[in-house]
Amino acid sequence: MIVPNTGIIDLMDILRAIKAFSQVVESQSFVKAAERLDLSTTAVSKYVADLEGHLQTRLLQRTTRRLGLTETGRAFHERCVQILVELEEAEREAAQEAIVPRGTIRLTTSVNFGMHQVTPAIAAFLARHDEVKFDVSLSDRIVDMVEEGFDLAIRIGGTGAQNLVARKLGEARLIACASPDYIASHGAPATPEDLARHNCLTYEYALRDAWTFRDATGRERTVRVAGSLNSNNGDLNAVAAVQGVGIALEPDFIVGSELKRGTLVPVLESFEAPASPIYAVYPSRRFLPAKVRAFVNFLVERFTGPKGWA
Repeated sequence: MIVPNTGIIDLMDILRAIKAFSQVVESQSFVKAAERLDLSTTAVSKYVADLEGHLQTRLLQRTTRRLGLTETGRAFHERCVQILVELEEAEREAAQEAIVPRGTIRLTTSVNFGMHQVTPAIAAFLARHDEVKFDVSLSDRIVDMVEEGFDLAIRIGGTGAQNLVARKLGEARLIACASPDYIASHGAPATPEDLARHNCLTYEYALRDAWTFRDATGRERTVRVAGSLNSNNGDLNAVAAVQGVGIALEPDFIVGSELKRGTLVPVLESFEAPASPIYAVYPSRRFLPAKVRAFVNFLVERFTGPKGWA
């Protein structure tokens, strides 16, 4: 007997029973239905009997010469046909989505990287894939992707939870820079230690009190820094640096265009600040939707390699 609402196995049995019943009605024969379903006649008969038991009503009138529907069976069959058609359509759509990029990508990334790099990448991707949409959340906090229902995260530095899949897109390099006017007025630092005499624009979530550089020998040199401006936004610090307020230590994806224009110039070029890896992060490789796979591949193609972020 098929018992309703007791688990996925029972629901699958109900579906098989509905298919068997519909095939019997269309074939007007248990034997022909069994052949079309590649089942034994006994199995088909049992499916129909179990379905009738589950519904607690007779669906078919059986005689030695003919097979007919009861009034209830006729109404139920009409609904079954509709259900099976919709199920087949849903299966086709699901299978198609596993191949063709389609649907909405829920994406989270940091505010600055999202504005400077992810937004242009989304625009370029949408030009190629008009059946994809994006729902983007910009936040500097590390969200729980599974709990909050995100398909993809772009993260700088750590990847977050260990059970996530991470694919490297590139690296963000920190650059110490200032405006030409600031350097003309205050001079340029020759060593990291010289920063103690400069107005340093600090970032709340990292690099607030100390900046680290690596010299030509590979030795790390960490120096204390301070200044008249601290903020929780890299763009704000970059704009302040362009206005001549002080020296900023900013990712190349934020200040790259200003460096190209000359509104900012690098300082301490003989020293290197640590780079941070940039990852595309998603919950699982298994059954990865085509929309996510296509966008991650697009990001890898766009960001990987020795190119600037400007």
